[in-house]
Amino acid sequence: MSLLKGRRILVVEDEALVAMLVEDALLDAGATVLGPAATVAEALALLEREAPPDAAVLDLNLAGETSTPVADALAARGLPFVIATGYGASGLPPGHAEVPVLAKPYDPDELTGVLGRLCR
Repeated sequence: MSLLKGRRILVVEDEALVAMLVEDALLDAGATVLGPAATVAEALALLEREAPPDAAVLDLNLAGETSTPVADALAARGLPFVIATGYGASGLPPGHAEVPVLAKPYDPDELTGVLGRLCR
């Protein structure tokens, strides 16, 4: 499947197993993966250092730290992203109510489908 062929996707996820599953799904869909970043600082550093991603997958809770600063940085750059969370849409950061939400656990095909739509 090459749904995301040639697309660069930033992955912000602190759980190693989830990050590996996301990375595998994205690679299988033809994407290039930036990260995964496990902290806000790491994600922001990737955004500064690398060419802009086409989209991002953002876990809301990174080891007790909110990833809102990453969501704000992505939005400020006009970069689309999907929020992956176990908290549902009620936990969305202020100002990001329109962002697509994937409830954990989610199907990898669901993830690549949402990212494919965001990258159009």
